[in-house]
Amino acid sequence: MKTKIAENIKFYRKQLGLTQGALAEKLCGKKSLVSNYENGYSTPDIFTLCRLARIFDITLDELVEPEYDQDE
Repeated sequence: MKTKIAENIKFYRKQLGLTQGALAEKLCGKKSLVSNYENGYSTPDIFTLCRLARIFDITLDELVEPEYDQDE
């Protein structure tokens, strides 16, 4: 099941113009690692989420929180 985290990882990776392989290298992992994150097969641990936020130059909240309608 695809999560908001999975969607955000893919979105921010593409914003930086990185391939899955290039992002995996920054995480010291294999391309399949990023693919699994983006397809929702696995979820990064907290340490990896923090690294991803630093790589993407965003806050951890921006990476993990779903967007909510302001009226809710």
